[in-house]
Order: sequence, then C-alpha cells, then structure tokens
Amino acid sequence: MTADPRELARLRWRCRRGMRELDRLLEAFVERDYATLDAAGRARFDALLELPDPRLAGYLLRRERPVDPADEALIARIRGALAADRDT
Repeated sequence: MTADPRELARLRWRCRRGMRELDRLLEAFVERDYATLDAAGRARFDALLELPDPRLAGYLLRRERPVDPADEALIARIRGALAADRDT
C-alpha cells in the first residue's frame, strides 16, 4: 500500500513533537515503514500520535507498556525503524 505524499507531509509535521528522541523514532518510521501499514495500522498510528508526549515517550522509550497488544506491536515496529535506519 502506498502513501499519498500529502498524507506523508502531514504525518511528518505531526511527528515533530519537540522531544528529539520522539522526533527521530517517529520520523524514521514514517520514512521507512508507514507506507507498508494497512488501513487499520494507519489508524492505529494516527491514534498513537494523539497521545500526550509523556505517554508516547514512555511507550517508545520502554518506560511503560501499552495495554493493547496491537499498540505494543506497532510501537516495536516504530522502534525497529530507527534501528534499521542506523544499520543502513
């Protein structure tokens, strides 16, 4: 599934959270993996972006675990995108 360039631009803007760690994780994911998500995955990512920064940071920096296993799986993919970025 491809992503509309306007959608990607909107997401890049929403990923700018003002916390360097979050910005890098989210932006790497949008660049590498977002286009591979199905509609449900994109909706889930959109919902994650609605979370307050402290909660989202807790999830992405492994300080907290989300209750929903699907959120946990997506968060692991987000973390993995930055790791993959470092490997290339």
